[in-house]
Amino acid sequence: MDVIVSPTNGHGFSAFTVDLIEVAAGQLRVRHGGRGLPILLLHGHPRTHMTWGRVADLLSTSFTVVCPDLPGFGRSYIPVDAPDSRHSSKRAKAAVLIELMEYLGHREFAVVGHDRGSLTAFRMAMDCPDKITRLITVDGIPVLEHLERADWKFARDWYHWFFFAQPEKPERAILADPCGWYSALSPRLMGAAAYDDMLDVIHSPDAIHGMMEDYRAGIRIDHLHDLADRESGRRVECPMLCLWSTRDDLEKIYGDPIAIWRNWATSVRGFGIESGHHIAEENPEALGKAILDFLSRS
Repeated sequence: MDVIVSPTNGHGFSAFTVDLIEVAAGQLRVRHGGRGLPILLLHGHPRTHMTWGRVADLLSTSFTVVCPDLPGFGRSYIPVDAPDSRHSSKRAKAAVLIELMEYLGHREFAVVGHDRGSLTAFRMAMDCPDKITRLITVDGIPVLEHLERADWKFARDWYHWFFFAQPEKPERAILADPCGWYSALSPRLMGAAAYDDMLDVIHSPDAIHGMMEDYRAGIRIDHLHDLADRESGRRVECPMLCLWSTRDDLEKIYGDPIAIWRNWATSVRGFGIESGHHIAEENPEALGKAILDFLSRS
C-alpha cells in the first residue's frame, strides 16, 4: 500500500486517506475514511473517485466510506484487452472491488453506483449477494434494458454508447482534443482538485482506452450476463434504492426507472433528485441525505 499526498482544496474528503492498493488484477487508487459500517461509492464516466468528495464527507460521520477509481478509469489499472472485453466486464470489475473491500477488512457492505458505476454496483449485488447489504443506483439501469429499449431518442442523445464501442476510432477522436470532447468539465462545479485530476486523466491514452473498453464490454459481454440472469430468474435480493437526476434524461427516455428495476430486484424504492447528471457535484446534500435515510432504515 502506497500512501499519496493528494489535497482536495476544500471540495470534500476531509480526513480521508488516499492509497494505491494492489489487487490480483493490478493497482487501484482508493480514497477512504470515516467510521461505522462500510459503504463503497462507484463513480461514472468520465469522472474519477474525486466526484464523491462532498457526499463522502456527509456519509463519513456515520459510515466508513471507500471511493476507488474504477478499473479502467482514473489512476487505477487498465484491464488487459480481450476480444470480448471480458476483463473490462462489470462482472470482472465487481470481483476486483469485492477483493478490495476484503483487503480493507469489509466482508459485507453497502454499495452506491452512479452512471457506469451503477452497472458494476448492480453486478456486485447480483453476483455476490452474501457481500452486498444494500444497493443504491443513481442514473442507471441494467445494460440489457438500455439495449433492448434503444430507440431514436437513445440514438440521438446517447449515441456515444455505440461510438465508444467501436474499435480504435473513439480513442483517436477524444485524444485529438480531450478538453473539447469533455467540454462540460467545470472547475466551478467539480472543485479545483477534482478538475485538475480529470484533466490528467482525459489526456492519458491508457485511461481513455480503459474507459472505452468499459463501453465495449457493455455491448460485447455485459448484456449477456444480464440476459443469463433474467433467463434463470436471478434477482437482487438485498434492499435497493433507485435514484435519478430530474434534469437528466434517464426518465425521459425510459419512463419510470423504478418500474424497470422491479424486473431485477425483489425490494426496490426510489425517487428523482433535482439535479443535472453529475448529481454528486450538483446536489451533494440531497444525494447524501437520500443515501443516509435509506441506509438507516431497518
